[in-house]
Amino acid sequence: MSTPTIVILIILAVMIIGLVVLYFLGKKAEKKKAEQDEQLAAAAQTVSMLIIDKKRMPIKDAGLPQAVIDQTPKLMRRSKLPIVKAKVGPKIMSLIADEAIFDQIPLKKEVKATVSGIYITKVTGLRGPLDKPEGKKSWRARLRDKAAKANAKLQEQQKEMAKETGKGKKKK
Repeated sequence: MSTPTIVILIILAVMIIGLVVLYFLGKKAEKKKAEQDEQLAAAAQTVSMLIIDKKRMPIKDAGLPQAVIDQTPKLMRRSKLPIVKAKVGPKIMSLIADEAIFDQIPLKKEVKATVSGIYITKVTGLRGPLDKPEGKKSWRARLRDKAAKANAKLQEQQKEMAKETGKGKKKK
């Protein structure tokens, strides 16, 4: 066997081993996530609250209890979390929102939220449905909209040109 084929076989073997390891790590993480979701669902309560403010910020700047900050892994302390400041009853609290529902949470409105500890898992409107925010448009969607506007403008100009040339012929 030549040297290039040996190198390619070694690289291929390493890649296959890497994929197998990632597969098993993914399965383990999936099971762990399912257990955590079950625990969150078991401790969930429905609470009405007035949303004061929401933003993404590091956990140390969020105003969460020191016990929560101490329990978080060191790597997670620098990352930004979706934090919601809300008035629950007479108390103003800082809560962590689920990433999936953070954009749906309205500002300065009263909502009914499913809370598990300091973690908001679900939000519904107290007086009617919540407004769904428009997500960011992708590059392709913005380009498509721009092209559609340009085509509409071009067709409008062509119609005007046709009208002008039609009027000129009738006068002669």
